[in-house]
This record gives sequence, structure tokens and C-alpha cells, in this order.
Amino acid sequence: METRAEKKTKKKRIRIIGYTLLAMFLLTIGIGIYAYQHYKPENHFKKVPLISDNNNNPDGTVKVDDPVFNVLLIGSDQRKGQKIGHSDSMMVVHVDLKNHQYHILSIPRDSRVHLDGYGYTKLTSVQYVMQAKHGSKKGIEEAVKAISEFTGIPINYYVETNYWGLEGMVDVLGGIEMNVPFDVRLTHPWYKENQNKVITAGTHTFDGKMVTELVHERYSLANGDYGRQQLQGEVLKAIAKKALSVGNIPKLPKLFDSISDFIVETNMTKSDIISMAYAVKDFDPDTQVHYHQLKGKGQTLYDDILQANNSQIVIDEKEMKEIVEKYFIP
Repeated sequence: METRAEKKTKKKRIRIIGYTLLAMFLLTIGIGIYAYQHYKPENHFKKVPLISDNNNNPDGTVKVDDPVFNVLLIGSDQRKGQKIGHSDSMMVVHVDLKNHQYHILSIPRDSRVHLDGYGYTKLTSVQYVMQAKHGSKKGIEEAVKAISEFTGIPINYYVETNYWGLEGMVDVLGGIEMNVPFDVRLTHPWYKENQNKVITAGTHTFDGKMVTELVHERYSLANGDYGRQQLQGEVLKAIAKKALSVGNIPKLPKLFDSISDFIVETNMTKSDIISMAYAVKDFDPDTQVHYHQLKGKGQTLYDDILQANNSQIVIDEKEMKEIVEKYFIP
């Protein structure tokens, strides 16, 4: 039978354990509240980078009233083991986390641009030239500035991946379900077994391999590169829908660690991604994502870098300005 002293000691231990558990609970709540407040988009994105205007912003950032910014997505043709590549796909995403609206602008890879010190060339060549001159990281930033100057869109964040990175990213997510808007015949596949394979229009579930095949194809499409841009837009929506699904949001930090292995260059941090996840409100690409394309005329013109004629697209500058001012200026 316990003595009075033993009972008193036992009660004291229980009290200490209870206070300790309470303190741990309150600390956990406090950390959770701090994290939530820290990652809330309106707090986290008070300042964002501005890649395209560092001369006017010495620290390379700009203050914003609302969590609204532009992200440039670059898909390069960089092969394994290489340090430089061409911009094979370019899409600017205008992210409005306050109103939960996202505008995507596809930029044709063969758009005719003037590159200071070099002359006229295709936009796809700018990344290659800049990376060859400045190295991978600095070269991408210079390419981002060139794209910003060409379109008139202020670029805050950029993410560069390549075909192998895209394949790995999709596989990390466990595949994606996407809409294929028209029949696609694979004429230039990465994998020989897919030569001349036909993907019919409709909704399909794809692994990383097939996704890379789809975003690479353009020769068999009625609208050529514009058709490929549509496919790339559908892939982007499908990836976002899968990554931002309710079940995946708690896994985003871990997913980001895995996905970052397949990103070649970016100025986005893990905390940027987590903060964006906090802003997700029943993400529905059919109502929240709006897709735009830059139109132009295909012409055979002289390329000053290649010192030869090639096929280029002369963008309708008036139409581009209207789209940019309406949807992509914060």
C-alpha cells in the first residue's frame, strides 16, 4: 500500500508530465499558427523577385499589394550530360492567388526576335546563346530578360526543366490524367517503340514517357507548333490538378523535394511552393485556368546567328500587347 509521501510524489510527477504535455501542445499550436501566418500568400508574397528589371530595383525585388505575379516556364531540349540547350517551349503563367485565377500564355519557339549584339534570330536560340556565353544559371536569367523584353511581361519567377525532367516529374506524381484535344500521331518520338503510335482525342491517363512524347510532337499536327502548344497547356493543367489535389497538398514539401531533382534551373523556393499551396481553393483548371496563344505569320527570313535563312514566326505585336496588358500586367 502506497504511503502518503509516495502518493504525493506520484501526483507531482503526473502534474509535471501534464504540464509538459500541455506546453508541448501549446508550442505545437504556436508553431502551426506561425507557419500558417508565414506561408499565407498575402504575407509570404509581399515582395517578389523581378528578373526583368534589376536595373530599377537594385535588390532584384518588387513590393506587391496582392499575391499576384508571373512565372515563366521553360522546357529546354537540353540532353542528359549537357549544360546548355534551346528553349523548346515557353509559357508565362499569370498567378492571381487572391482571386484564384491563372492565365497561361504560350510563346512560339520560332518567334522572330532581335538579340542585342547578335541581330535577328529565333527566340528558341536565345537561351542557347546566353548559356554558352554566361553559363547555365546566368544564361537562363539573361534568356528570361530577353523573353520579358520581347513580350513586355514582367517576369517574377522562372522554372526550367527538360524532357527527361518532365518525365520524372510526372512519374513522381504517379502519372496524370489529361485531355488530348485532337488525334496525335507520334512521328519523332523519344522512344522507338512509339514510332507512328496514334493517341486519339479524349481523356487519357499517361506516365512520364508518354507525356514527353506528346509535348514533343508537332510535325503531324494540323496547326504545327500551335497544336503542340495546346498539348503543352493541357499537360500543365493536368500536372497542376494532380499536384494540387486535396490528397497531395500535405505532401507538397516532400513532392517538391522529389520534383526539384528534375528542375534544371529555378528561382522559386520550397517556401514559395508551400505558400502557393495554402492559396489553393478547390483548384479547377476548367474554370480557373485561361489559355492564350501569341499568333503570327510564318515566314522564311535571314537568321543572323545561324547566318542562313530559316522558318520564323513574326508575331502580331498589336495583338500581343493587347493580351499582355489585359491579362499579364499585375
